[in-house]
Amino acid sequence: MQLKPPADELAEIRAEIARLRAREGELRALLLHDAAMPKIGRFHKVDLVTNRQRVFDPRLLPEEIRLDPAYTREKVTRVLRATRKGPTTQAETVELPALAPRIALRARLFAGQHPH
Repeated sequence: MQLKPPADELAEIRAEIARLRAREGELRALLLHDAAMPKIGRFHKVDLVTNRQRVFDPRLLPEEIRLDPAYTREKVTRVLRATRKGPTTQAETVELPALAPRIALRARLFAGQHPH
């Protein structure tokens, strides 16, 4: 194994992180905007979790009434959570769709990925 100078290794790591973040963004957009996209893979599944919370926004209030609860707004965030799948039970088994649509979904899922 050849040792790299730390500066070179750091630059390579940062480039790889940037590439991975870009790919994550592509996949996230695909999963969020395409309802037909399968959200279950061979080893993982993706769940869309929506969180809502009321937050205090002081920019909306005059100085003298900043503590008034009438000046709050609702904040909505959406998170894709990836978790490792466990063994499936027969109760979780569903009929597979016809082969042709499944192939089309797989082709769309792996679009843009390059073989290593």
